Amino acid sequence: MTAMSQAILKAIGAGALALYGGLVAAATPPAGMPVGDALLIHGHIYTADPANPWVAALAVHAGRIVVAGTEAQARRARPPRAQVIDLHGRTVIPGLVDAHLHLLFGAMEIAGVNLSTPQRSLTPQRPDELVDALADYATAHPDQRLLIGRIDFASVEPAAPHHRLLDRAVSDRPIVIHNSTEHVLWVNARALALAGIGDEPVTDPTEERGIIRDASGHPTGVLLEAAQELMERAVLAALSTEEKLALVQGAMRYLNTFGITSVVNATGDLAEIELYGTLRDRGALTVRTRTAFGAVAVPHRLTPQFLADLETARSRFHDEWVSANLVKFFADGSTGLAPPLVYRASEYKQLVAELDRRGFQIMTHAQRGDSVHLILDAYEAAIRQNGPRDRRQRIEHDFVISDADLARYPAMQVIAGIQPAFCCSEVGTNYDPADPTPADRWHDLLAAGAVLAFSTDWPCMWPPDPFVNIQQAVTRQIWKSEDTAVIETAPFDGAHQGGARPLPGRYFHPEQRIGVRASVDAYTRFAAYAEFAEDRVGMLSPGKLADLAVLSQDIFAVTPETIEATHTLLTMVGGRVVYGDEHSL
Repeated sequence: MTAMSQAILKAIGAGALALYGGLVAAATPPAGMPVGDALLIHGHIYTADPANPWVAALAVHAGRIVVAGTEAQARRARPPRAQVIDLHGRTVIPGLVDAHLHLLFGAMEIAGVNLSTPQRSLTPQRPDELVDALADYATAHPDQRLLIGRIDFASVEPAAPHHRLLDRAVSDRPIVIHNSTEHVLWVNARALALAGIGDEPVTDPTEERGIIRDASGHPTGVLLEAAQELMERAVLAALSTEEKLALVQGAMRYLNTFGITSVVNATGDLAEIELYGTLRDRGALTVRTRTAFGAVAVPHRLTPQFLADLETARSRFHDEWVSANLVKFFADGSTGLAPPLVYRASEYKQLVAELDRRGFQIMTHAQRGDSVHLILDAYEAAIRQNGPRDRRQRIEHDFVISDADLARYPAMQVIAGIQPAFCCSEVGTNYDPADPTPADRWHDLLAAGAVLAFSTDWPCMWPPDPFVNIQQAVTRQIWKSEDTAVIETAPFDGAHQGGARPLPGRYFHPEQRIGVRASVDAYTRFAAYAEFAEDRVGMLSPGKLADLAVLSQDIFAVTPETIEATHTLLTMVGGRVVYGDEHSL
């Protein structure tokens, strides 16, 4: 059993997750998850509240903080049946709000085979080893009727792999391999058949455009950008509702092991939100969710059904556990030598203006500098057209921002959704070698007055470790992976990604570093603000929900290069412990 598998079993309990084979065990939901009473004493507690940043104790009643202050103050407010937790001086931070991840993708991939880990990336450039690894996994999991994997591979011809290699490994069942970017799938012949992808073009031209075909028109097994939807629909249709619920519950318990207590789920639809609603009704949620409507690089169409689903979601799901009212756009993708554009400028602006008029929050993926400019233009036009309100418009990734556009973020109150672990390769994340603009301008954004919301973009980042992200924000260490160096359009050499190693003494634009406290704030109170949840989470202050993480070391005091060694000892959601216990402190 791998270390990752052990971590999952520790998080969700042995037998709680056996998927795809109709063998999902009946995991007992944690009854009464929403609220709890607790007294936490002898702590080094960072509240993220600017008015009262450090306290020694917390008193929690009915899932909310009633006192954040001295031990004496907390003891006076102690509820009669409160669980007493002696922190023994441990550092505590608010529960981490991962402001951008993909929960269902991650749920499927932790239960599959992952060949792109911090230790190593096994790629198609070592075909025999890859075939053996996948075949061994398939043999060890005979009851999984559908196999899921995660691998680094090229997304451009002629370097992209072919389904024949996967067929050598697994020929009796579909196998679906996610690229670590989540913008490309590589599948075998059985999977192509499951998705109905053959020699004839598929109906939707946007999806057809992403199907790589050989000179004779046969699909090669590589599906780019919007074409992934063909496979995703087939996979989800093959899973029962109970299988999906078990996957999601296991993923949430896994996230809890990193101190994550809330997430913005950056792709989804009404059916997925209903899964979280079902778990909420069963008292089985351990992570608070806000889900965006959107699919990877799929252009939105404002059909009557889509608009009806948006309205249904925001009318039914708007509580502290499950919420919606968010739409995710992709201005560009993440394949090829440069990210492909998804919209014409006029089309994107019209869509943004109409959804903004209807009161939806908008977030947009952008990896190119011209995409950032397009998005800001569209957001600005929507503001002019629809009038002032509290929008909290977001741009995700923000790799390349020109000087002129930098000032527009605070002026328009646009939030920058940042994943620090994607930084830093030797050349950064600017795809245009002729563009001298430095990438990942976090310090400049903060200095300009912009709001940063941190996230992992899991499963693009693996594992979803907030402390790796925080260390990268503070150091901007350069990382390099020899395993993926031979891949055209290889994934970024991010921190601890795909076998990457740090290059000692080398840093990418160190003037763009930010501090530990600013990084924690971006993961807590500002990430909560980005999802309209600052009245509930993101700070440990009276009236807020008691979501928190107890850490193995003081990240505010240790050497910056050792922050990544931090792990979570205990995670609390709504005053109840969902990971670890007081014996681990």
